[in-house]
Amino acid sequence: MEPLLKLEGVSKDFYGTTVLEDVNFSLYRGEILGLVGENGAGKTTLMHILFGMPVIADTGGYRGRILLDGTQVSFKSPFDALDAGFGMVHQEFSLIPGFSAAENILLDREPVKGNPAVEVFGPRLATLRRDVMQERTDRAIARLGVNIAAGTLVQEMPVGHKQFTEIAREIDRENVKVLVLDEPTAVLTESEAEILLSALRSLAASGIAVIFISHRLHEITAACDRVVVLRDGRIIKDTANRNLSVMDLASWMVGREVDASAVREERNLGGESFRAEHLWVDMPGEAVRDLSFSVKQGEIFGIGGLAGQGKLGVPNGIMGLFPAGGRIFLEGGEIPLGNPKIVLDAGMAFVSEDRRGVGLLLDESLDWNIAFGAMQTQGAYLTSFFGGLFRLRDERAMRALAKEYIAKLEIKCTSPKQAAKELSGGNQQKLCLSKAFALEPKLLFVSEPTRGIDVGAKKIVLDTLRSYNRERGAAIVIISSELEELRSICDRIAIVSEGRLAGILSPAAPAAEFGLLMSGGEAAPVSSPAGYARNGTGGT
Repeated sequence: MEPLLKLEGVSKDFYGTTVLEDVNFSLYRGEILGLVGENGAGKTTLMHILFGMPVIADTGGYRGRILLDGTQVSFKSPFDALDAGFGMVHQEFSLIPGFSAAENILLDREPVKGNPAVEVFGPRLATLRRDVMQERTDRAIARLGVNIAAGTLVQEMPVGHKQFTEIAREIDRENVKVLVLDEPTAVLTESEAEILLSALRSLAASGIAVIFISHRLHEITAACDRVVVLRDGRIIKDTANRNLSVMDLASWMVGREVDASAVREERNLGGESFRAEHLWVDMPGEAVRDLSFSVKQGEIFGIGGLAGQGKLGVPNGIMGLFPAGGRIFLEGGEIPLGNPKIVLDAGMAFVSEDRRGVGLLLDESLDWNIAFGAMQTQGAYLTSFFGGLFRLRDERAMRALAKEYIAKLEIKCTSPKQAAKELSGGNQQKLCLSKAFALEPKLLFVSEPTRGIDVGAKKIVLDTLRSYNRERGAAIVIISSELEELRSICDRIAIVSEGRLAGILSPAAPAAEFGLLMSGGEAAPVSSPAGYARNGTGGT
């Protein structure tokens, strides 16, 4: 059978650094191809080449050949790729916040009808056919198995719904032959991810070929027909998915054995560090209704739950990014809600799940990003002149700080002066952590800490959080969609359901107990280390 897409000897250099070398593989109609590799392995660069992204032409192009239906192609822009039948959902969102789901999905393809003004002033005054837009939007979203109203504004959507909207935009195109998904499940919960994987199987059955990039290796083994593994810009494995294990993929990716995470051992902790009483947060898609919990001194406290149940609303409301009420206390003192500066000044910090929208200054350098928060809230990394009449940045101290965290978190970059937007998604996440660590907070909220991070970098990030917790004694609250991640690092884990606390469990509690709480059931008492609580009672 003739391949739909074939790559022959594709290579790419960036300013003398080889990022892809002699990449060869084929893709067939109706096939789901898993593309995996550590951050910096070259996956995103390869997709940029396939999709004709301007950054490739602007940096000297690439070597090798790409054949589509047996004919060599070389797209000069994404528009050429779209016309040829390529659809791509990038790792970071490209939606217009003030537009609805329908307006984003049908952007530049809106159905219109004529009117007298068109005859005089041209097609720009044509009237949108809103009924057809809603019908097409509903049809595209239904193919993904989710429920998103066509009129919902993107800025009001939870992160997971934004991702489904991106995918719906691509599959609405009539001529799509190849669909490229770059970390589509990184912002989804396990239940949402399963819905997406089911949708991908349906799309493949209809003849669409899919290139699926994911760091969630169990999704690769579950959904893909074949797997291509990239390491340091080279393909080191191209194999059919026959009884492949997650450990097989992980070892090929990193070139070494990766140990499975162990459940965190019970520790002796101090008194109360933080307390929330009857917290409510008005965050669209992640509303918190009435949540009370406390965190102990030196504790790593986890918050889990299904998508849309409120877990993401907890840190966003406490840090003042969305309207919130109730009461919060840090080290015994009450802190007013609704003002991010007051919360930061009190000694709290936040690593958002939305690293590009909230976490980073994308056009600024790494050293500026890492030091910026401490500079703004604490006056750090500034040199005073004339008795404090004016202050300038301490470039030497900023550079030293950046080098410290670049080394500690193994951030892959050219120098501390590289722009944040030029880093891969996983390295941007490490940069967000560095920025929070530089604040030296008493309490650190970390939301989806390993979103979009490969298996090797994931271990580095979690080890860094453990080390910071141990060395500084700071309490850390981790909000994550991945239960096993929480069990590997947390001392206690709270499950949020319908905006309320369903219960608090020891990480050693059986997985079935977590499943019951997530699904709205009641966990039965079990013999487990201290800290287990049922339906929010005790252990807080």
